[in-house]
Amino acid sequence: MLCLPILLLTASIGCAVNSHWLYKYGFEKHTVSQTTGIAELELEKVATGLIGYFNSGETNISLTVINDGEPSELFNQREVAHLRDVKGLIWLDYWVLLGTLVYTLSYAGVSLFWRRKRYWQQLAWGMISGSGITLPLMLAMVLGILFDFDQLFLRFHLLSFANELWQLDPARDYLIMLFPEGFWYDAAIFCALATAGLGIILGGVAGGYLLLAKSRVKSLREY
Repeated sequence: MLCLPILLLTASIGCAVNSHWLYKYGFEKHTVSQTTGIAELELEKVATGLIGYFNSGETNISLTVINDGEPSELFNQREVAHLRDVKGLIWLDYWVLLGTLVYTLSYAGVSLFWRRKRYWQQLAWGMISGSGITLPLMLAMVLGILFDFDQLFLRFHLLSFANELWQLDPARDYLIMLFPEGFWYDAAIFCALATAGLGIILGGVAGGYLLLAKSRVKSLREY
């Protein structure tokens, strides 16, 4: 019940990190090609390169793009160091996702295959309760994003990073030009809505099972 909101949120974050669609949407919406002078095809390569880096064992990222007809290294040393910190957070998300997934699947497996059938309803109620916790948390997250995203974004960086490498110059640092604050606003909304959607689906499945089980019991009693 308590693991489910964490599982769904970390899964949504992992999905966002690896979503080419989200990168492309953000680049187009925030006219990143015009801001950076990097062609859209090159931006697609940047997205692929970042996703590959986040999922690799490499310590530092090295991305070369064609800009004004000349190949050049995209990120400077400060940006490379910050991306190393970002990668650490992403892998923390992966590990939390793995831990909660293993626990919930183990609990579900024991309930479904080794315990008696009466535990199936207990499992369903746990899913409904977990979904019930997830939805108000995501509602609070969306409201916070809508009404005070600047402060949330600042507090996240202050809590997540032990250095000031994240304080980049939008006039010369490509990392912040590629991913302006508006991009992270959209990504946060995406993660919150995806998490809530997954919670509704799981809660709906569990609720449907309980209704079906209740109708079967009622039919047997009448019979």
